Amino acid sequence: MSASTKFAGTWSAILATALSMVYIVGQLAEWWGLLGSEGGPESASTILGIVVLLTPSLLLGSSFLVLLVSIHHCTPPDKRVWSHTAIAFGTAYTVLISIVYFVQLTLVAPRMARGQIAGIEMFLFVPFDSFLYAVDMLGYSFMSVATLFASRVFTGSGLNRTVRWLLTANGLLLPFLVLQMYFHWLIWPASLWAITFPCSTWALAIFFRRAPIERVTLGPNRATRS
Repeated sequence: MSASTKFAGTWSAILATALSMVYIVGQLAEWWGLLGSEGGPESASTILGIVVLLTPSLLLGSSFLVLLVSIHHCTPPDKRVWSHTAIAFGTAYTVLISIVYFVQLTLVAPRMARGQIAGIEMFLFVPFDSFLYAVDMLGYSFMSVATLFASRVFTGSGLNRTVRWLLTANGLLLPFLVLQMYFHWLIWPASLWAITFPCSTWALAIFFRRAPIERVTLGPNRATRS
């Protein structure tokens, strides 16, 4: 792969891993009632919870999309339909969750701080019972689909097999995400995301870090690669 693809892939994977871990720690603190909420998965977040949870989540969307683009650029031509499809679903994920989290951070949280939530009730992020929570679940469902398609790129054994299985495992969380609005208890199996996603992105960071760089030299008539 090119040096730029290696750089973008490595650092987007590292960033996605770090941001997901920050979110996971914040979510555990939220469920334990350490951020001011009543605790548990059904409690609405406080202003502190919104900032702690949604800031890394907002940045995660963009880093994940760059990671998918990096995968596409090192995919053999006969498999690019899978990596390109992953980008399509990853773009949908990024757009949806970015809207949700940006609205929460720039509209809802400041209004909550001033005690002025009248008129924005439909934008409050209430687990299992709000418009934006449903949009968020749709976004993460698209993320799962994106990782399923991206997994098709990695063949063979060793690290490639590890990446393939981790991406597939993350993709198989799809039904637990998309049906969560109907069956709230599905949040518990869906919480396996806290394992499958950071493990898959860290494996991808290792994949890009170990990948050899394709060197291009200019000959008298054409460029040659080695």
